Amino acid sequence: MAVDRLGVHARRVVIKARFVVLRKAGANSVSTHLRYIERDGVTRDGQRGQAYGPETDAADLKAFEERGRGDRHQFRFIVSAEDAVDLEDLRGFTRQLMQRMAVDLETPLDWVAVDHWDTDNPHTHVVLNGRTAGKEDLIIAPDYIARGMRMRASEIATEWLGPRTEIEIRQSQQREVEQQRLTGLDRALMRQAVADTVDLTGRPGDRHRQNLLRARLQRLEVLALAERVDANCWRLAPDMARTLTAMGEREEALDTMRRALKGQQRECVLEDASTTPVIGRIAGKGLTDELHERGYLVVDGIDGRAHYLKLPPGADLSALPVGGIVEAKPPGRERAVDRSIAAIAQDGIYKTADHLARLEQAADRDPQATVDVHVRRLKALRRSGFVARVADGVWQVPPDLMQKAQQYDAQRGTGPTIELRSHLPIDQQVRAIGATWLDRQLIGEGGGLAAQGFGAQARDAMRGRADFLAEQGLAERRGQRMVLARNLLATLRDRELATAGKSLQDQTGKTYRSMQEGARASGVYRRSIQLTSGRFAMLDDGMGFSLVPWRQVIERSLGQQVSAVVRGQSVTWQLGRQRGMSI
Repeated sequence: MAVDRLGVHARRVVIKARFVVLRKAGANSVSTHLRYIERDGVTRDGQRGQAYGPETDAADLKAFEERGRGDRHQFRFIVSAEDAVDLEDLRGFTRQLMQRMAVDLETPLDWVAVDHWDTDNPHTHVVLNGRTAGKEDLIIAPDYIARGMRMRASEIATEWLGPRTEIEIRQSQQREVEQQRLTGLDRALMRQAVADTVDLTGRPGDRHRQNLLRARLQRLEVLALAERVDANCWRLAPDMARTLTAMGEREEALDTMRRALKGQQRECVLEDASTTPVIGRIAGKGLTDELHERGYLVVDGIDGRAHYLKLPPGADLSALPVGGIVEAKPPGRERAVDRSIAAIAQDGIYKTADHLARLEQAADRDPQATVDVHVRRLKALRRSGFVARVADGVWQVPPDLMQKAQQYDAQRGTGPTIELRSHLPIDQQVRAIGATWLDRQLIGEGGGLAAQGFGAQARDAMRGRADFLAEQGLAERRGQRMVLARNLLATLRDRELATAGKSLQDQTGKTYRSMQEGARASGVYRRSIQLTSGRFAMLDDGMGFSLVPWRQVIERSLGQQVSAVVRGQSVTWQLGRQRGMSI
């Protein structure tokens, strides 16, 4: 009925929908998504978003999540009206849409929503629990999700703002002529095409519409996506839609980078085929796909260029602060562990006993932990059929192990590996107590830092850091050279840990035990703390506590007994009954 009442003058609304099977999505999927849509910076004045519901402007998300616990599925929508700015009251618009949906679906709906004003197109995220009022699974017909919701939203927008005028329609279509993205004019051309050929002969119809299509075809000619056959015929490129979609994504990414850089001039790199890691500060972050929560980073690199990086699925943007320093390693790079396995294997056989003997002969700090790292890698490759376990400690590896390993890594992820090198911006690192990223650059004498862009900013910060270290008696200027103290990083880290340990000792009343090289620390993993030198885990042994370099692998052991041995930058963890895990 809504479709019958709506004509070409109806207001346009785009709705993106996602059906989430909660059992497959994971235990934290709902809370993570709700936390994301309420994130900072999404309101008109750049504040934190506020979830609302049918009858409240401040929805209780914990109560909403609890009501949905046990649901088989959940629906997530993004509602974006073309004239959302003119609608102004997005909350009222969303509530009216959900009311009409409840009538259509013949059941009250349990939903929350958050309005986002942080893009050029204001939009609303709606999360709908998957049960009816009778506690049965809420089933929505695919056609209603694909068309019915959009028609209802279009119906409401038209009621509120009135039908689009001829001038509005013509202006909207005229803007599409020059755009480097997939437009409504392109879709119209593809519908008219026969065997990829569009013939405008003998189509009087709307003269203005025909002129627009002709102008768009001429623009597509310039983009090499259409070829003129004669005065009225054009042949469309077979991959026109895909190419225009990619061009639109590229333009959107460039706009995102310009906003993140705030007027700073940089060469922008969108797709870097280089195998060199990207290192720099996080200038901006967000989602390339809000519905599926695929993230991106804008990294102002030490090479003087800005890089747009699409993150792998599941990447936690909250752990990557704007201004922090990151290293992005491209997927499919050779790993040192794979090179080691290939070098040790003889006649296609890798033996842990042989490897252990070599490490002991080379006076490796923790031979068994090093071998365990190699065995875990072999187990991962075995799951994909690239290697085979012959016997305990004996593995058969192919002659092209390096290529197979890179293939395995490429299959597992579609984005770079992101490692946070410092949560502090470089200006806060200059006079920080603790081992900073700037200290590592000083030790490496600024290798890889460009003379322009963020590379130049990092060089200036390094000079300030060197002066601070000299004040602390940890560096000495000799002519043009700055001589750093031996074991600089360990000294800075130990000073910071002593200060942090004393503070925690005053808070908890328990004795802080500093970690000695090669000593074992055991206790219940209580919490983690973020310091300048990195993130550390607090292990409570009942009478006292130790601070040990944190790794993601121990998070599942929060509140459990663990132990660790620290040797330099390496940490060997023992979790429960598992064998030591060296990271």
